[in-house]
Amino acid sequence: MTLVTRAARPGPGPGEASGGPEPLVARFSRAGQRLRRADRAHPWVLDTAVVLLVVGMFCLPDLLHGDGKHGRFLLASTPLPLPVTLALQAGLVLPLLWRRRRPALAFGVIAAVFVLHWSLGIALRADIALFVALYSLALHARTRQLPWACGITAGALVPAALRVSDAVSVWIALFFLLSTATAAVALGLTVRIRRSQLSGLRERAARLETERDQRSRLAAVAERARVARDMHDVVGHNLTVLIALAEAGARVDGAARHPHPEVLRLIAGTGRQALGELRRVLGVLGETSSTRGDTLEPVPRPCLADVDALCAGMRAAGLDVVHRTVGAFDALDSEVQLTAYRIVQEALANALRHAGAGARVKLVVAVTGARLTVRVQDNGPARTTPGSRGAAPGEGHGEGHGLVGMRERTALHGGRFRAGPTDRGWLVEAVLHGKG
Repeated sequence: MTLVTRAARPGPGPGEASGGPEPLVARFSRAGQRLRRADRAHPWVLDTAVVLLVVGMFCLPDLLHGDGKHGRFLLASTPLPLPVTLALQAGLVLPLLWRRRRPALAFGVIAAVFVLHWSLGIALRADIALFVALYSLALHARTRQLPWACGITAGALVPAALRVSDAVSVWIALFFLLSTATAAVALGLTVRIRRSQLSGLRERAARLETERDQRSRLAAVAERARVARDMHDVVGHNLTVLIALAEAGARVDGAARHPHPEVLRLIAGTGRQALGELRRVLGVLGETSSTRGDTLEPVPRPCLADVDALCAGMRAAGLDVVHRTVGAFDALDSEVQLTAYRIVQEALANALRHAGAGARVKLVVAVTGARLTVRVQDNGPARTTPGSRGAAPGEGHGEGHGLVGMRERTALHGGRFRAGPTDRGWLVEAVLHGKG
């Protein structure tokens, strides 16, 4: 556990004070996220707030100053009746309640009321609702609805510009009105594009996270399969040899009361080799002999040069192994050599397990360029089911872990593998392709 004292905490960087811009941005970001969650839960709250804001800022001044002379753009020479003012304001403002759910409908109603009261020569501050509705349509509606909405807006603004021609030039008024409409559309499209980009980034991040989890699971499965193959090769082979040696020792000294020393030496050597390989598979090669003793000294990774020693051990266990090597394998890739060694190891263990002691095995390891061929043929009894070779005791039909492991190891190097009975026993053949 790492302890960090108060004095060791880094202070603010250059140009960064306590409570500087980064914490402020983070607070605004969190506040924005909370508002978005609240809006998704209760969307009517924001719509109502927009309507109340428009009413407070633009409707109330018209109601409080209804003498017909207050305000630069009030064209009526006599005060409007209160019901007429309220009706026109309601037609402009209330459709904003569904500006997000039905943006085209809200815009159409507001535009109709806008054209109506300007054609009557009435100016209202609540006309700002037209630009709010245009912004909402650009943000929420289908994009094919935006061109005709812009055309309707331009047509609706012409009567307004003509009505104020006594105070302002028609072209100046039209310029400012169209500029405001353009700004509303641009803002709506900008927010829309930004939301689309953020949504795409969130989807991409979720997809990448899913792919990362899948890759992690696949890597874990592949690693478990590799460890299972190595454990099966190491434990299965050496246990088979140990059992064969023990049975041979019992046959040699069946009448004596003390074990045969040569058999004990072979058993000890096989156990020591198995323990070293097991430590290498489990990844604890960092431990030295000084901490665990000489009997736990790890062994290096096997290669084709160790096949002679492997055959010698199998001969000691009772197999008559005839080994022949064709070609030079020193330049082959170490992974290819390890795979070939494991295939030979498993094939010989299967021959000892199923053909029995005294069986004759022909082993050929041939190297041609970057291609390596391993062929193991025994003269034991032919088996009718593939599962009888490489299967643990008690397993049913089908391939056991040994044959599956050899097939998988061969496939990793783009090779081909076959195993099965022949008229003279059992054959295992693997062709590996590796870089030299």
